[in-house]
Amino acid sequence: MRLDYQGPWPEPIGFLLLPRFSMMAFFSAVEPLRIANRIAGKEVFCWHVISQDGQPISASNGMTLLADTSLDSAPPLASLAVVASFEPEATLSRELIRWLNRLAQRGCVLGGIDTGSFILARAGLLERQRVTMHWESLPTFRERFPEIDATESLYEISTERFSCAGGAAAMDMALAMITRRHGDELANAVSEQLIHARMRTQHDHQRLTLTRRLGTHRHALIEAVALMEQHIEMPLSVGDIAERVGISLRQLQRLFEQELTASPRDHYLALRLGRGRQLLKETDHDILSISLACGFTSPSSFSRAYKGRYSLSPRSDRHPD
Repeated sequence: MRLDYQGPWPEPIGFLLLPRFSMMAFFSAVEPLRIANRIAGKEVFCWHVISQDGQPISASNGMTLLADTSLDSAPPLASLAVVASFEPEATLSRELIRWLNRLAQRGCVLGGIDTGSFILARAGLLERQRVTMHWESLPTFRERFPEIDATESLYEISTERFSCAGGAAAMDMALAMITRRHGDELANAVSEQLIHARMRTQHDHQRLTLTRRLGTHRHALIEAVALMEQHIEMPLSVGDIAERVGISLRQLQRLFEQELTASPRDHYLALRLGRGRQLLKETDHDILSISLACGFTSPSSFSRAYKGRYSLSPRSDRHPD
């Protein structure tokens, strides 16, 4: 995956799998490389599956994969992809951070698949870099690492780092890498073999459009929900939202009731509490910080609303029995 790779063929690529990694994202990244080798008629890529201790590693779907090697015995690599998913930092160790830094010092190009960029950020290896990851984890990453430019693109590729949103986006990133290294003809042939009708660019959207997510073409409603999603930390009033989309408050309320079977206030509150629950599960921020990040003026108001929606307090939900 290294753009300026000048070493012997095949190009060696490492995949560091962390516990509960995304199996789909991993296979989506590896299969284009395998097919590229077959179509090219020679090994242009080889890959090594790495776990921290060299032992079999379980994915988020419960399946277990054998590792080829451990951190200590991994061969020289042109590039390394850190593949994660849920709770990426749960097994982060000093040994892993030191190992990643050694690879970077040797010129290995490092990348994150799905939430793998959390690990690279913790290792201090994303300074002055642009990264992406699964849209669900972006708010948490931005809270944790506000100095890093985190985008909502499908993938990001530079001469030193790469990242992708996970899932099928890993396939698009792998195809983009093949294009850059071996040209359009090979990448198109690989894409056809994968029944991948269109190679998406990094600028394609991760998520479905609001029109498809909400199941409506009502422009005012779509614009109103977009405003809500953009103003979680500093919520707008429902009256402000109605004014911004150019309809009356009563019209806005009627739109939400007809199309989403919820009032604008309830829908907005659900979005804010959903963000709060994500931060609660994925970060170690205190309740006050999470409350403020979701637009609540105090932990007590956040806790009341949270318990009303999820039937348990934020503290209980963070540390279930």
